[in-house]
Amino acid sequence: MIRRPMFEFWYEFASTYSYLAAMRIEQAAEAAGVELVWRPFLLGPVFKAQGWDTSPFNVYPTKGRYMWRDMEREAARLGLPLCKPNPFPQNTLLAARIALAGLDKGWTPVFTKAVYRAEFGEGRDVSDPQVLSGILSGLGLDPEEVIAEARSEINKTRLRRLNDEALSRGVFGAPSFFAEDGEMFWGNDRLEQALDWAVTQARRSEVPL
Repeated sequence: MIRRPMFEFWYEFASTYSYLAAMRIEQAAEAAGVELVWRPFLLGPVFKAQGWDTSPFNVYPTKGRYMWRDMEREAARLGLPLCKPNPFPQNTLLAARIALAGLDKGWTPVFTKAVYRAEFGEGRDVSDPQVLSGILSGLGLDPEEVIAEARSEINKTRLRRLNDEALSRGVFGAPSFFAEDGEMFWGNDRLEQALDWAVTQARRSEVPL
């Protein structure tokens, strides 16, 4: 039996291109034969380390206009709805905490995709706890119980440590992908290249169990 190589998906709920990646990464990872690891984190601390207090798409308006047009093209190509949320970027702290709380229980992927659909598919405000509660209810989860756990000091500390790890590993944007050998790839358009690298490197070091 050959162990499936680990493949990390670092994403931020306010990230437009993370939306595109999140909606297609499971199928792509399964086809590649890798074990997908979901890493919800916050870009705020990463941007602050670069001297920004908001998204670079707001800091540089020309870049922002291009991004939204590019998102229209890519969403159409992938068959995904797109609606620019207002405001952009949104405060996704609670959403990230909830996603992190669900990792050990296995519902983080489905929650993540539901949040992205609400935010970028329907233009809803995912900084609103009521919106997140509705998403949790729709998944058959107890919103009060989940949000209480998400806001616990243990979970808050866990997210802070994940953000620290992102900085220490050189993450500067989202989505970012890490192959098992530590090679990093950035951007939705690098997903296939990242998966190919992960599989190729794993085969080179393959040891039957």
